[in-house]
Amino acid sequence: MDTEITPQFPPTLRRILLILMTLVVSVVMGSALVASWNEPQVASRLELYQTDLLLQATAWDGGNLSAEQEALLRQNLLGNEPLKDAQKAYESVRKTAIATLENNDSAAPVSPRLQSALAQQAELLDLLDLRLGILRAEQEDVEAALGAWLAVQERRSAGSLLWQTAEALSLLWQGEPVAPNSAQLFNETLNGWFQNRALEKFYDSTQAAEPLAQLQQMEIDNAERTLLMLAAVGGLPALGALLGAIILVLVGIQRLVKGSDSLLSQNRQRRWETPWTAETIALVLVGGFFFMGQLVVPVLISPFRGIFGGFGMRGQALYALTYYLMMSAGAIAVLFFAIRSYRPLPDGWFRFNFKNNWLGWGVGGYLAALPLMLTVSVVNQRLWQGQGGSNPLLQTVLEANDPVALGIFFTTAAIAAPLFEELLFRGFLLPSLTRYMPVSGAIVVSSFIFAAAHLSLSEVLPLMTLGIILGIVYTRSRTLLAPMLLHSAWNSITMLGLFLLGSSVN
Repeated sequence: MDTEITPQFPPTLRRILLILMTLVVSVVMGSALVASWNEPQVASRLELYQTDLLLQATAWDGGNLSAEQEALLRQNLLGNEPLKDAQKAYESVRKTAIATLENNDSAAPVSPRLQSALAQQAELLDLLDLRLGILRAEQEDVEAALGAWLAVQERRSAGSLLWQTAEALSLLWQGEPVAPNSAQLFNETLNGWFQNRALEKFYDSTQAAEPLAQLQQMEIDNAERTLLMLAAVGGLPALGALLGAIILVLVGIQRLVKGSDSLLSQNRQRRWETPWTAETIALVLVGGFFFMGQLVVPVLISPFRGIFGGFGMRGQALYALTYYLMMSAGAIAVLFFAIRSYRPLPDGWFRFNFKNNWLGWGVGGYLAALPLMLTVSVVNQRLWQGQGGSNPLLQTVLEANDPVALGIFFTTAAIAAPLFEELLFRGFLLPSLTRYMPVSGAIVVSSFIFAAAHLSLSEVLPLMTLGIILGIVYTRSRTLLAPMLLHSAWNSITMLGLFLLGSSVN
């Protein structure tokens, strides 16, 4: 027989409070999702980081390889026309940035999150034009380059760093003298291949032979390391996706051959014995996760944001970790009090079983997720065309060069997030839903809620796909260790890829 929780609150009052919280959460969360409609994705920025690596690798001198081997490797890794390919990539991201700014070019008030995103897009547009100008100038289209740099000067206030950079670049490629501090200016506003091209032009125009020779040698020395980085960033995920595709084919064949005895059929229709009702599920999800985590905790921690901000990137990392730990603690506290009257819980709840091949399910699930997520990402990118928002933590990690800050970000994304989110969405929500629907339906519904909770429209499809994979792994293995390992591996390797990209380009 079902019993309800929180006896100190009359059932009617409890339901009224739950309804009010649901309405508030629906309005706030719905507004956040709608606001993400015109926000840019980080995916386009990631593509540019890879493009920048390709440009840096063009300085490679072939090492000890023969001319034929060098040409073959260049073509396979860098393409036939790397400068033209890079220009197309930059023009594509520029088009998206302009569309984002034009779609929000109104006097209507916008959320702080969208306002911050628009400010970033305005700065990004100027940085894109600076780089596009250099790309065009290097391809002998100086007139187009001058037009790009003039656009930056028209948008920026006179004397600002980006304005000065655009002016210096314009003077250099017109053969005019530039300020002696231009090298320092390029070091501050440009990076990677673009910085090297600007410095090379500056040293050549000022007849600084020694710095020019040092710059060219440094490029050659770094090019081989950059090629290895490209192989790691692009090759290892491709290899993992290939292994994942093989796993998917094998388990698919096993499902056809063995039927109900296959791995995919293991516990496929086995539900959990759930003693609580939908009201308790809603209390934990709405009251614990959304209301406490997305509304109460941000209000409680917001006065300390300025204090954390004073410590730079490390402060941002600590703020993100503190917020996540407080959100997790609040949601877990609500979960604990919501189900405490049902203890001892029926068998199978919140299991951390080390005997159910959790390692195989976690690693195998991660590999199987790679080809599926890559396919979904391609579809998702075409669907949203660089819009729809994304996790702001990704861009922060991409631009962070502080090992301490990166360590804190890693703790948040690779340890705290998998432990808490799997406990809530796979450990509690998914099994609870099996009281009202089949296991497969519970996997889909819990995965959708998991995806929507990240508050970015463009992330709903890929995160829902990941959530379904996590749900399948959990329902088949019956131990939370497996989805926690998969989730941690996914976030960890994503963080590692961002770190490698950012450290190579910055």
